[in-house]
Amino acid sequence: MPINKSALIRYKTIDRCLQNRFRQWTLEDLIEACSEALYEYEGIHDGVSRRTIQLDIQNMRSDKLGYNAPIVVTDKKYYSYEDPKYSITSNPLSQQDLGTLAEVADVLRQFKGFAYFGELSEMVNRLEAKIYKQQHKGRSFIHFEQNELVRGLEHIDPLHKAILAKKTLRIFYQSFKSAQPSPVTVFPYLLKEFRNRWFLICAKESMQLQTLALDRIQQIEQTTIRYQKNTLFDPETFYDDTIGVTKSLNMQTIRLIFQADAATAPYILTKPLHRSQQVLKTDEAGTIFQLDVVWNFELEREIIGFGETVKVLAPRMFRNKLQRRIMAMSELYSEAEKK
Repeated sequence: MPINKSALIRYKTIDRCLQNRFRQWTLEDLIEACSEALYEYEGIHDGVSRRTIQLDIQNMRSDKLGYNAPIVVTDKKYYSYEDPKYSITSNPLSQQDLGTLAEVADVLRQFKGFAYFGELSEMVNRLEAKIYKQQHKGRSFIHFEQNELVRGLEHIDPLHKAILAKKTLRIFYQSFKSAQPSPVTVFPYLLKEFRNRWFLICAKESMQLQTLALDRIQQIEQTTIRYQKNTLFDPETFYDDTIGVTKSLNMQTIRLIFQADAATAPYILTKPLHRSQQVLKTDEAGTIFQLDVVWNFELEREIIGFGETVKVLAPRMFRNKLQRRIMAMSELYSEAEKK
């Protein structure tokens, strides 16, 4: 059953709404959300009718599109997915889809040997693994890093579109320290991934740079507030000296020098901590490395993660900070043994 573009936008919008379990969705709410999506992506002003959305829900529930969406109605009013993990985007691919993707993979594979298309290699491998897994009943012999419990991935698409279209957003954000989500108006500039978590780099109305974790975003709305262009940083180079995503505009690069013992050094050599990594010296005691990076929480966590196999030599302030954290950790375990 072919799907036109408007219908696909409605299905994806309904799916995104029903995945958001932090609010209850009436039919009127779904009609409004779909109307806004059609206006945003297609410039359609007329909105959608009640009958259209009812038919969309009926189609999503059925096998016509292969969705079989477990949409339920509670209190004869509120729509939701019976399975909180369900999404139409996670549905198994049809044989037609698999055939199309296989053709795409064949075309992309031809470019893998060219330097300019080096970034395609992992993408093609992922695509081929997905196709093989579907065709062989779930068996795959290449596993990429993933975390099925990561939340907030449904926000990537609307945030990316907002960045491209230069749209001001009102985001309901709940930090780990807050009991309830709070609204914040932002100008979105960049999406960044770090260790399977996604972050939005944006500016508040005061043009103060802010980093929001997508798994803490509860709701996204568009506003009529005029969008302010990014004059704060260059998205292409801003994180060149950074491990992770924690960085402010006034952060300065430090020259970190540390020694790894002979057993650990090969791991750091084969998987550098940062693009600036250099080897200063190697002897029987191990290897001394140098990094030119900003001092942030992720850097501290990275070095501490090596435990007793890595020792920071400079700068002294960074070394002292880690020493205090290690002592606090030691005291924590000492207290536990006394109980």
